Amino acid sequence: MIGSRCILTLVLLAFALIAPVQLAAQKDGFAAWLQALRQDALKKGISTQTLDVALADAAPIERVLQLQERQPESRLSWAEYGKRVVSQDRILRGRRQMEQQRELLHAIAEKYGVQPRFLVALWGVESDFGHHTGDTPAVSALATLGWAGRRGTYFRSELLELLTAVESGYAQPVGLYSSWAGALGQCQFMPSNFKRFAVDYDGDGVRDIWTSTGDVLASMARFLSHLGWNPDQTWGRAVLLPTGFDTRLAGRDTKMRLAKWDELGIRRLNGGKLPRRDDLWATLVLPDGPRGDAFLVYDDFFTLMRWNRSYHFALSVGTLSDHFR
Repeated sequence: MIGSRCILTLVLLAFALIAPVQLAAQKDGFAAWLQALRQDALKKGISTQTLDVALADAAPIERVLQLQERQPESRLSWAEYGKRVVSQDRILRGRRQMEQQRELLHAIAEKYGVQPRFLVALWGVESDFGHHTGDTPAVSALATLGWAGRRGTYFRSELLELLTAVESGYAQPVGLYSSWAGALGQCQFMPSNFKRFAVDYDGDGVRDIWTSTGDVLASMARFLSHLGWNPDQTWGRAVLLPTGFDTRLAGRDTKMRLAKWDELGIRRLNGGKLPRRDDLWATLVLPDGPRGDAFLVYDDFFTLMRWNRSYHFALSVGTLSDHFR
């Protein structure tokens, strides 16, 4: 009769034999996927030379797949996320940027119709004012997600867009880093958005969202304007709910004028009545449920969500921008 220690040894030996076979199969699967992508890229007019250089070191990155399943917007409460993203340090540094870039921001606001404080808030949330633009090889990040991640078709398409940008000379074929999801530069544009909305604002012939502050801010403004930003409104405001308020009215399915929310007893944080603006329709958002913070948000809030489909993201940009008034 075989002892338990012997059985354990046999099991471990079996795993040791299986693991290399599985790893080899995964690598073979990625290589086949990459070869199919290469053929599609050639059909799109991307040269063999560009593909040889850009795809030379492409490899799947396990960390990228792990991060896709562990995004902070889904793991953290709004109270935790907001404290982390809208920090006092970021508020102070954002105010300095508002002062240092004053003329540039107002010129861009005049051209694209996006208030300076929202541009600086976006800049701060996306890349900490350019300090964190990503440390993942962009080609490998997009290839990993296109091959084995969720929304594989989307990320495959984005990789083809990145290769097109390399072919056109807009991006370097090597040494190009991104977020884990393939977002580029200080404004964290996906390659397709880089292609459509990046701006050469400083006029040097390059759409540089990596090192040119003018190009970064103008590109963000152009994209936000395209998404439907209304400069005559704001994003929303934190509010107080009255005792016994029916929180079933929260959520995107209920949209009412500010006057109606005021009649229901909702107040500003200082206890004052809501603004008397008949043109503002508002939605009640309770990101942490009935016991957490409450917000009345307007159309521009949902424009921010078209940039990033996360309540936490839009609330972060909105609340951070309020500190820059």
